[in-house]
Amino acid sequence: MRLYLPSAIRDPLLGAISRLEISFDVQVSLKRVRRYGWKWSRDWEYAVDLALALLSLTVMAQPVFFKLFLIVAYTTALLIPFTSQFFLPATPIFSWLLLFYSSQFIPKSYRPHIWVSVLPTLESILYGANISDLLTRWTNPALDFLAWIPYGVIHFVAPFVVAALLWVFSPPGAVKFWAAAFGYMNLAGVIIQIVFPCAPPWYELREGLVPANYNMRGSPGGLARIDALFGGHGYETTFSGAPVPFGAFPSLHAGCSTMEALFLSHFFPKWRPFYWLYVFVLYWSTMYLTHHYLIDLVAGGSLTCAFFYYYLSKMPDELRHPTTPVAPYRARASSSAIPLDEESGLPRTFTHTAAGKASNGHANGYGGWESDDAGASEEDDLAEEARLFGGEAGAAPGRDSFDVPLKGDMGAARTPRRD
Repeated sequence: MRLYLPSAIRDPLLGAISRLEISFDVQVSLKRVRRYGWKWSRDWEYAVDLALALLSLTVMAQPVFFKLFLIVAYTTALLIPFTSQFFLPATPIFSWLLLFYSSQFIPKSYRPHIWVSVLPTLESILYGANISDLLTRWTNPALDFLAWIPYGVIHFVAPFVVAALLWVFSPPGAVKFWAAAFGYMNLAGVIIQIVFPCAPPWYELREGLVPANYNMRGSPGGLARIDALFGGHGYETTFSGAPVPFGAFPSLHAGCSTMEALFLSHFFPKWRPFYWLYVFVLYWSTMYLTHHYLIDLVAGGSLTCAFFYYYLSKMPDELRHPTTPVAPYRARASSSAIPLDEESGLPRTFTHTAAGKASNGHANGYGGWESDDAGASEEDDLAEEARLFGGEAGAAPGRDSFDVPLKGDMGAARTPRRD
């Protein structure tokens, strides 16, 4: 049976597949690392990831062999080019997940005081009432189900959907910025939750304003009604053993949904009202299910905006202003060719012009390797690439399917300018 896709989907999909790295040669990755070098101004984020990973592994109460397995598995994934193109951009996300999981093992003597009354007090001062409390006074199964869909289902699926849409339908490189903004926003949010633990609304409903301690378990809040509706205990089990039970501030549910809406609105503005409708419904559901106060949502959305616009400022022009169509699909010339690796943080080498612009049209060589080898000439680079990747060192510098397109040219033939 054959599956026929419309050309509007088929062509971008095939084009995205053609950009995938298919090499399993570790030497290719080692060569790239040597050529890439290290610059603090450019790569400090990886140093932060490494420091947090070491801290997380240190406090994690798991066998040493399990920790070694994580280190070996992740290092191997980075060394193999095929897996590296997925794991390297996702490093911020893995750092966030590792810290989130390991936070439950932090000794109680090192943990800060849990704030119980700060959030409801600020809620009343800023908004004149406890908005979350007002939304939970009247419940019914229909509203429970409506709140559960975005909070308990879409929230966990949406990041993968956004990444897939960006990979297929956006200019190359968009997924890398999505992973960085999404991962570091969540990482910063978890750090704030650990340093400034606050009780969520379900605690106020269950315990009042009595002081909290780290021996208390979490609660599914309004999601317990979903367990009762379906006759299960999934949410009760999950939230009772949550690594950060007092992580109400900021709301990462709000942060994730806002980040998804911002990226989709930027790259696919046609459907902007639907993205923000989802954000509005999810904001409501977090308060209705007694997991967050309104001030938590405002903090989560503000944190997201800060990270989104920071990474937006770092995007090249074709991503900051994504008006040029995605390059059409062109078949691979050879299975041994090394394709353009825009999706990862370590793309291949390209020639820089004397003006400081890369031949791919990106300012400061963005999207290509930055050679730090003093005295290395362009001919030496071509000869080395020919030796490692195959091909002729003296071949004419023509365009092939894996060259970076010129600025404003996403792979199609350029039309001569007529004055």
